[in-house]
Amino acid sequence: MLTSAASLQTRGLELLVAYAKNPSLELRNQLVRLNLGLVRKVAHQMREQCNEPYEDLEQTGYLGLIRAIERFDIQQGYAFSSFALPYIRGAMLHYLRDKANTVRIPRRWQELYSRGRKQQKQLTACLGYTPSDREVAQSLGVSLEEWRDCKAAAKQCNLVSLDAYLTTSSESPLTLADILPDGDEFSRRQQQEDFINIQSALSQLNDKEKLAIELVFLKEYSRREAAQAIGISPMTVTRYVNKGMKQLESLLTPSQVA
Repeated sequence: MLTSAASLQTRGLELLVAYAKNPSLELRNQLVRLNLGLVRKVAHQMREQCNEPYEDLEQTGYLGLIRAIERFDIQQGYAFSSFALPYIRGAMLHYLRDKANTVRIPRRWQELYSRGRKQQKQLTACLGYTPSDREVAQSLGVSLEEWRDCKAAAKQCNLVSLDAYLTTSSESPLTLADILPDGDEFSRRQQQEDFINIQSALSQLNDKEKLAIELVFLKEYSRREAAQAIGISPMTVTRYVNKGMKQLESLLTPSQVA
C-alpha cells in the first residue's frame, strides 16, 4: 500500500501532467493547494532573516509557486519540489528587493555590496577562512568604514542582488534575475491569467446571464440589439446583465489561499 506521502506525490505528478496538456485555473489551484507546505517552509525561513510579516511573505511565495507550476517540464526528470523552491524563494526576494527600493541606497553602494559578497567568497576559497571586513575592504579598494556602512545599509534595507544564486546546483544554477519575468512577459501572463479567470467565471453563470453579458460586453451589442437577438425585452437584458455582473464580481474577487 502506498504511504500518504507517496500518494500525494503520485497525485501531484498526475496533476502536473494534466496541467501541461491542458492548463486550467482549476488544475493550477489544485497544484497550489497540494504544495502549500513548500511556500510556508520558505516563508518561515525568510521570516527569520528579515522584518517583513510572515503573511506577506507567504502570499508573495504563492506567486513564485504559480510561476513554477507554469514553467515546470516533467520531461526534464526533476522533482517538482526541487524545481519550485527557487521560484518561491525568488518571489519573496523580489518582494524584499522592491520594498528595499523605497529606502534610497546609493547605486555605488548597491554595486559595492554585490562585488563585496563575491569577493568575500573568493577570499574564503583562497585563504581557507572567512575574511575580515578589513580584508574585504582592502580587496575592493575602499575604506573599512565605507564597507561597513555599505553592509549596514544592505542589512537594514534587505538589499537583494539580482545576481544572488537561488540554487547550489553546478549543472543548472539559478539567480534571482533568471526567474524574474520582464515587463512584457508579465503583461502577457497577466492577460492570459485574466482570460482564464474570466472564462472560468462565465462558465458558472446560467445560460441567459452568460449570453446577455457576452452580447453586451464582448460583442458590444446595445441593450436593445441584445434584446432582439435573445428575444426578450431590453429591461430583462439589463436585469440579466446586472445579476450576472454581481456574480462575476463575487467569483473574480481574490480570496486568501488557506
